Amino acid sequence: MSAGAAPRRLPSDALNVLHLYPKADFHTGAAIQLCELAAGLARRGHHVVVATSPSRAWATRLGALAIRHAEIPMKRAWDPRAVWRLRRLLAEHRIDVVHAHKGRARTLTLLAGLAGPRPVLLLNRGVTFPITRWNRIGYTTSRVHGIVAVCEAIRRQLVSSGVPAGKIEVIYSGTDVDRFHPGVDGSRIRGELGLGPEHFLVTQIGVRSWRGWQDVLAAMERVAPKLPSARLCFVGAPAPRIAELNDHARRRGLGARVAVLGHRDDVPEILCASDVVVDASWAGLGLTGSLREALACGRPVIGTNLAGMPELIVEGKTGLLVPPRDPDALAGAIVTLAEDPAWRAEIGRAGRRRVEDRFSLRAKLDATEDLYRRLVGRRGLQ
Repeated sequence: MSAGAAPRRLPSDALNVLHLYPKADFHTGAAIQLCELAAGLARRGHHVVVATSPSRAWATRLGALAIRHAEIPMKRAWDPRAVWRLRRLLAEHRIDVVHAHKGRARTLTLLAGLAGPRPVLLLNRGVTFPITRWNRIGYTTSRVHGIVAVCEAIRRQLVSSGVPAGKIEVIYSGTDVDRFHPGVDGSRIRGELGLGPEHFLVTQIGVRSWRGWQDVLAAMERVAPKLPSARLCFVGAPAPRIAELNDHARRRGLGARVAVLGHRDDVPEILCASDVVVDASWAGLGLTGSLREALACGRPVIGTNLAGMPELIVEGKTGLLVPPRDPDALAGAIVTLAEDPAWRAEIGRAGRRRVEDRFSLRAKLDATEDLYRRLVGRRGLQ
């Protein structure tokens, strides 16, 4: 659909919502969460526009979902052309709410409002990297009407940085529990990896440096003598990193035990092929999506005791928590789970229930829709 098309006639309580994402990537957790949120809001009758930097992947995906897509080059937060195009978009679609993902999107919206429409502006905050004095202005200004923190740990960090607590709403990222569920067949993935029923597969999704993949390799080096059947799979590595990770594995004597995969669309199958899913992040994270999805698939998880992870992982009940940057502790947790299949199954069932109750896409949509309406109502735009 054309981004310039006039909004369709909507139910009286529907909203015109713009999601602004200043990047072109489509396969990150943040991008996928945005796309699922936009699609869910559209299904509920809202008029949704998604504006990104030029991206064929975004255009194709949103076109298949019948969601309007606008391409705005957003290389810089102070780009006059981007501001002008955004100002036109806000007016043409009579936008009620701008949901800005990333700081650049917030700044562009603020600039567009200097001489144009000023809808409700909502920021998304999904990481725990420190906020600088300059960046704090972008959170505390009265032109920003609300902030979505994806976990309580991020909310606490924002408050400690001087952001008013009343502006912050905790809305957990959501998992599509109809797509991620224990009944997904992972046998094709195990066949692809050359694994038999005797192999114990440990999986980590995401290989940025701060996601701790080197710690996972170090842990597997310690696991190997105790658990000869253990195998490790990394998922989501860009092409240049695949060779790098394989080289690191070979240098540790793990070459035959480690598989490194690039971007995959069959993540539910990969998770259900796994015996345990880990994330060894040591910085930046809010609440790791791959562990949330693994729990939805009924798989036990191991995460670092950092940021929002204790909000998802209930120690000993839905998974295990280990200190960050501690391969010995991670290795011990892997071996502990490997040695107790009955406990793994119990943890998986409890994890599934926890995601259904608190971390589902439905729960996220309900909370987001309610927040939009409250913020718009306060401004008298309905």
